[in-house]
Amino acid sequence: MKAEEGKEHVSVFKIIVINYATACVSATIAETVTFPLDLTKTRLQIQGEIASSRGHVLIKRGMFQMGIGVVKEEGILQLWQGLKPALFRHYIYTGVRMGVYEQVRENIFGRNADGSFSTWKAACSGLLAGSIGQFVASPMDLVKVQMQMEGIRKIDGKSPRFHSVFDALNKTVKKGGFRSLWAGWVPNVQRAGLVNMGDLATYDTVKQMILQNTTLEDNWVCHSMSSFCSCFVAAVLGTPADVVKTRIMNQPRDENGVGRFYRSSIDCLSKTIRKEGFLSLYKGFIPIWSRMAPWSLTFWLTWEEIRKLAGSKSF
Repeated sequence: MKAEEGKEHVSVFKIIVINYATACVSATIAETVTFPLDLTKTRLQIQGEIASSRGHVLIKRGMFQMGIGVVKEEGILQLWQGLKPALFRHYIYTGVRMGVYEQVRENIFGRNADGSFSTWKAACSGLLAGSIGQFVASPMDLVKVQMQMEGIRKIDGKSPRFHSVFDALNKTVKKGGFRSLWAGWVPNVQRAGLVNMGDLATYDTVKQMILQNTTLEDNWVCHSMSSFCSCFVAAVLGTPADVVKTRIMNQPRDENGVGRFYRSSIDCLSKTIRKEGFLSLYKGFIPIWSRMAPWSLTFWLTWEEIRKLAGSKSF
């Protein structure tokens, strides 16, 4: 009995490790392919603050104008500025969130008798998984956003703040203490929880519905349809929180690490709506969704196939 239990524990651990590793590989591919859209989205969300800090009248740029502007003013490689911390973030964030979701689904809530997983359970599992994963990965997200703005400092004639990911982490800790690495973690976690409630729950639910109610098999067609639905729901739920998160994380801070523009996510939310209108919360929605769609498609197709090759069952 003990020998059997030991083998079972080893088997479970092996599956967790395989799923974590394959999730990281898939996230690396998806992140690298779609990163220019993420940088464009971040610049769109910050352009109002940049114009204000320079004392200029805001000349709004659209998604394509912003991307072309980055290439012309900073060079094409700057579209991937901040990729390293983004990848480091996914090694923590995506690996943890996918692992937590599956463990909660299989071992805490459990599937229904027919093998299905209730939508409300999927939503709760996604919310929990995204929140935990993002809290752990918040320092890397902070560094990623700050490094994405380095190109604008260069145009303004300012010296770069950071020379590498670890330099950014080190300087952040020296300036504001260890806790400053989690600056903006509240809107960060809020956003991740909402995004994963939309992404993981929708993918899981739609995939079940397709397999149970159509003649489609568990293949790339089913995965593509599920990922398309999941990324749209995730973008609708997550964009307002993403705007707030980006602004809080990018704002300058005093010697105590306290933000100079916003005191909290609620303060940022109210000021943004008051100064720029409610629809400003959906600044960057198109690039967010446009990036989520290829990211989600690349990730889910890659992960489902790599899992099969690694001997793990389909998600």
